[in-house]
Amino acid sequence: MPYQNITASLTPADIQEIKAAFATIQAKMPFLVTLSAEERRNLFKMGDKRLAFVNNSLIAAQSNRDILPASFDLEEFVRDYQLAANLTEVLIGLRQLTEQVDDTLMAVGSEAMGSSLTVYDYVKTAAKKTPGLKTIAQQLGERFKAIKSKPAKAAVDS
Repeated sequence: MPYQNITASLTPADIQEIKAAFATIQAKMPFLVTLSAEERRNLFKMGDKRLAFVNNSLIAAQSNRDILPASFDLEEFVRDYQLAANLTEVLIGLRQLTEQVDDTLMAVGSEAMGSSLTVYDYVKTAAKKTPGLKTIAQQLGERFKAIKSKPAKAAVDS
């Protein structure tokens, strides 16, 4: 559906229910970990391209148990693979939701900013004749002073 003006709201009760849903998700996955940047660098990565390798390795292990040492925990390998596949499915849904929330936030933020600029224009115009609006116009104008005071990027010579 193409983007159109967003007219929606979330009540405090809605926000609480959403947060409760997050808590439920986290409670369903108490095994989730947080890795440091170094830990992330040091781990094997199993992306889409390597998923087939892992799947084929699992099939080979299940079909040829006799070649594996007794210390190899095939059941743990199966659990790890299944959990990885399930988490991939969950992550796809979360990424889709995150993208939609991010896009909606950008769109509604743009709408709010556009309305704010319109209000600012009206306040600036009305401040010339309406007592008490000059201070508000100056306060709203502070946003633009900060932008103008940033140093301009040096021109690149060709």
